[in-house]
Amino acid sequence: MEKIRLKLKAYDHRVLDRSVASIVEAVKRTGAELRGPIPLPTKIRKYTVIKGPHVNKDSREQFEIRVHARLIDIIAATPDTVDSLMKLDLAPEVDVEVRSMGQE
Repeated sequence: MEKIRLKLKAYDHRVLDRSVASIVEAVKRTGAELRGPIPLPTKIRKYTVIKGPHVNKDSREQFEIRVHARLIDIIAATPDTVDSLMKLDLAPEVDVEVRSMGQE
């Protein structure tokens, strides 16, 4: 029995929530205990760009990128849990970071 921490990131929160729901369903099917999903603060990166390359310094455009994140802790992971997580087909725009927290 080991602890696994999954950190999921995506630009679109709807796609992220769908992926989290499929992970939670797969983990519950194997009988493992989990904590989460815990919504982490949304990171907002803002960029200001001058519209004209040579003139009109006062004319600018602003863009922002929002990165949504969720955290899932699987407390009592079994080999079946790991197999079911590997078989999941998640959306390509969701970044999944997996960290093993060791044995209990």
